[in-house]
Order: sequence, then structure tokens, then C-alpha cells
Amino acid sequence: MADNPALTLARTAIALAAIATPTLLAYNVAPSPTFLNQALALGLWGLFVAVSRPARPAPSGWPLLAALGVLASAALGAWALAGLPASLALSALGLLLAATVVACAGSGVRVCADAPTTFATVCWALALTASVNVAVACVQVFWPGLTDSEWLAATSIAGRAVGNLRQPNHLSSVLTWGCVAVVGLFELRRIGPRWAVALLAAMVVAIVLTASRTGLLSVLVLVVWALVDRRLHRASRALLLAAPLIYALAWWGMAQWAAASAHAFGGEARLAETDISGSRFAIWANTLDLIRQQPWLGVGFGEFNFAWSLTPFPNRPIAFFDHSHNLPLQLAVELGLPLATLVMGLLLWALWRAAAAAWLVPVRQATSLGAGAGAGADTAVATESALNVAQRCAVVMVLMIGLHSLLEYPLWYAYFLLPTAWLFGFALPSSKPATPAATSKPAKPATPAAPQPPSGALVAAGLLLVVGAVLSVVDYARVVAIFKAPENAGPLTERVANGQRSVLFAHHANYAAATSNIEVADRAAAFRSATHYLLDTRLTAAWAEALAANGRTDEARHVAQRLREFRRTESNDFFEACPISPKENAAVAAAAATPASAPFQCQAPSRNVNWRELRR
Repeated sequence: MADNPALTLARTAIALAAIATPTLLAYNVAPSPTFLNQALALGLWGLFVAVSRPARPAPSGWPLLAALGVLASAALGAWALAGLPASLALSALGLLLAATVVACAGSGVRVCADAPTTFATVCWALALTASVNVAVACVQVFWPGLTDSEWLAATSIAGRAVGNLRQPNHLSSVLTWGCVAVVGLFELRRIGPRWAVALLAAMVVAIVLTASRTGLLSVLVLVVWALVDRRLHRASRALLLAAPLIYALAWWGMAQWAAASAHAFGGEARLAETDISGSRFAIWANTLDLIRQQPWLGVGFGEFNFAWSLTPFPNRPIAFFDHSHNLPLQLAVELGLPLATLVMGLLLWALWRAAAAAWLVPVRQATSLGAGAGAGADTAVATESALNVAQRCAVVMVLMIGLHSLLEYPLWYAYFLLPTAWLFGFALPSSKPATPAATSKPAKPATPAAPQPPSGALVAAGLLLVVGAVLSVVDYARVVAIFKAPENAGPLTERVANGQRSVLFAHHANYAAATSNIEVADRAAAFRSATHYLLDTRLTAAWAEALAANGRTDEARHVAQRLREFRRTESNDFFEACPISPKENAAVAAAAATPASAPFQCQAPSRNVNWRELRR
């Protein structure tokens, strides 16, 4: 069946918008620096699902969908049984539902007649997105004066590119996805060798500008791909093997430029750091301690920051971590080892099935590369070959973001979660892959599944995601008015009360209610909600004071001692009346002789306080 040119153009445009716009939007409004980016991703991916007209998803994708279902059940359980605030639970459930829809769409596209073309549109979108981000990276490093934080985000780290997402690791992942997409387009004969070399080289140079260790590891993964994937064209393998050489030359060139021009190069600062993990070793050690303390049920879905912040860790890192920066550890600490093992097992099983279908099942090769086979080549063979190229590229992209998830938490952002879900769904086989048997007979190539008609349910679900994205922006406007009052705005008390009625963002309004000197209907309820999002200095100090005022003195002392462990300069005023300097950690302060007349924040609790007591 011939591709419809108008539909192909629409898919390409919407895929580009869905992938590029969220990563390039620099404008944001408080309280969330990424909400608008995520809302764009949600709405545009929903639109892409609708226009790609996916078929009914293949049954082979059930391990991935089951993993998402377990996570959704955990979120529901934390909300219903453990008191996770409704706004946090519903936000998580919304993202998990969106990921499920997009994963089903990716699987449904896989069995459509124009699956190679649809995958190529996603590759074009990823490659063009990465190319524009190369330009953003260059401006941030070489011409930082041109950034305005409206169209181009200013880098917060001298000499390092952070992209408009303002995180070097996020930018490096966008760029490495772009590298894989370039190879995919070359394998599918959508671009020539000169363009492939130029684009991949530019992206690798931009990865150097991020000075991201995750980016460096991703470049090495490109080399592993070239070494193990014998189905790649010789030119593709050579290009991938050249990636670390390009990286090394770019690093050397940047170091020389920085020395000659007296400009900063963030990579040199990274090499000088004494903690190569960026505090990750410390937070991983704390996470393992929490897992040992609660191995079976964990601390609860979405409760890592709450449990970690309120558990004694005298040598904790001073940053406010809301994630363990490692996906398996995050699942283990929040869900408990049994449930985390189930989720990781399902994800790895799904990934194995995708990889087995991509590499272990024989594929007939057309006489020239991929879908661009010359006249006279058998169409079915060419389609089969192109599908295999697409499937292998999709698996590599999922592996790339999986690597990133061992050091960060990209999948907690819609602009990474949704593309990953689509790619994962697409990578899964249309039926159970048949591993070649150990016999003397050559294994038969897999026969592509017959094209299926579009699924009206998935098209409708995609449109519902668009509606959900629009409604989430309307809901978000309620809390934006608290932090940035519009013209003719009412008093802060009214704006906070209106924000507390938000479905998805009430925790932000409750933060304002808990930390502002305004009259609120139920300040204790505000603390119960806001403290489960992120415990920072201002909120923790206010909470400790509120607990003391309500007669919960030992709990107030416990909270204050945990705040002292962070050794933050912002807490100096809170501990100013204490005989022990705020710079001293909680263990030192607790061991010191403190007068009974000293304020509560200067005293150690008279009993051990468990963080679970502070949920009430």
C-alpha cells in the first residue's frame, strides 16, 4: 500500500513538534520549571498517536503494559492507604496512563503497512531536534551573552551547555538519541553518508559541550552497538566507531580554546571534581540504608524524599534529593524489593523480547539498504529489512535512556517518558519471537504480520491526551497566580485558597499556605500535603515550628535535627539561638549539652521518632 503523502507530512510535522518543542521551550512560569514542557509533550504526543492511526497493539507487549500497571496500582495504593496527597497521586497516574497509551500506539504502528515510514518520521524528528539543540549548546558556551532565558536559556554552569531544559544530562540524552536517529535514517536510506557524518559529528561535539558523564557513557554505547550489531551497514559501523575519536578531538580542541581565550570550559571543572559521582554515591548509600530498613513494602510510592529527609543521615549530601538517581534503587526503596523485582523483571523481559526479535530472528535482506531498495527488489523483503532496521534502532534508543536512568531520573519527565514508551512499544515483536533452533536446517526468516486496520480506541485515547494536556494547563494556572500575581489579582489568601482546589497541583498551593503568614483554613492539612512533594529549608523550618506550636515537641525536634544535617546556609537564622553553630551536624548538636531553656530546634528528641509518625 502506497503511503499517503499528506498523512506522511502531517505525521512528520507533529512528530517533530512532539519531540522538539518540549526540549526547546525555554520559557517557564513558577512554581514548576518544567511543567509547560511536559504539558506540550503530553498534548503533542497524544496528537501524534491520533494521526499515526495505530492498529490494535500486539499481545507480545504485555510485559511492558503489566509493569506500567503495577506502578499505577502502587500509586493508587499509596493514595488510598498511605496518605499520598491526591494531587501527587493523580499526577503520577496521569503520566503512567499517558505512557500506556503511547506504548500501545508504538506497538500498534509496528503492525501497520507504513510502519517503516512512521518510524522514519520519528527519526527525522529526533535528528532535527538534536540538530537545533547543537545550535543552542554552541550559543550557551561560545556566545552566552545572546541568551535571554525566554527563547534561549542561560547556562547556570560556566562553560557548559545545558540546553533549554537547563540540565546537561538531559541535553546529552537528546543528542545521543539524535545520533541513533541519524544512523537509522542512513540505514533506511533517508539521508546520504555526508549528511550522516556531519550530523553525528556535530552531535558528538555538542555532547562534549555538556561535559556530561552520562553523555560520555552514551558515546561508548554507540561503539558497543557498532561492535555487536553485524547487521549494520559497514559505513554505519565505521561512523559509530569514530564517535569516541570525535569526542576526544572535540574535548582537546575545547581545552585548547579555553586556554587560549581565557574562557571557561566546563569539562575541565568536571575533571577537577573530587566526587566523580556528583553526590550520587552518597545518595545511593542512603537509599540502600532505607531499603535495608524497609525491604518488603518500601517507603511508599512517591515518598522517597519524605522518608529520606526525615531519616537520620548525619553525613547526608546537602542537596535536597527528591529521587535516588537510579531507577532500580528508586523502585526498590519506594515499592519494596518484591514489587520492585517484579517491575524490573517485566521491563527486562520486554526488553529481551524486543532485542531477540531484532537480532536473533533471521531477516531477508534486500539488494540495497533498507526501505530504499532499488527497482526490482521484492517489496516484502524490503519492508521486512526496513522494519528490522527500525526495530534495532528503537531498542538502542531504549537502552540509551535506560543507561541514563541508572544515573538520573529522565523517565519522570513526560518529554522523555513518552518517546521512550513509543519506542519501547514499537521495538516489541508483533508476535512471540522464534529463536533459531539448534538444528542443521537454517532458520526461516520471520514473516511480517499482515497489516491491521487502525484502532479507533487508540485514536480516541490519543485525542483524550490532548484534552488532558489542555485541562492540566488550565489547572496549573490556579497555582501560577499564587507565585506570579496577574493584574487585578485578588489577595494572596484568595489565590492560595483557589490553588488548593487544584486537581493536580494543590501541593504547590499548600506549600504557599504552609510557609506564608496568611490566614488559611487548615494549616495542618497544608503541611500534610506540601511536605510530601519536596522538603526544602523554608518548608522544613516552618513545619518544625508548627509541630512545636501544636505540642508535638519531640517530632518538632526530630524535624529540626534533620534540617541541621543538610548544613544549608539558609537555615542559619533558624538555628541562630542555639549554642551549637548551624554548621555543626545533628549528631554533634545532639551530643552537646543544651540548656533546657533553649529553643526546641536546639534540643535532641527525648525519644526516637520514626518518619512514618510525621505523616499524620
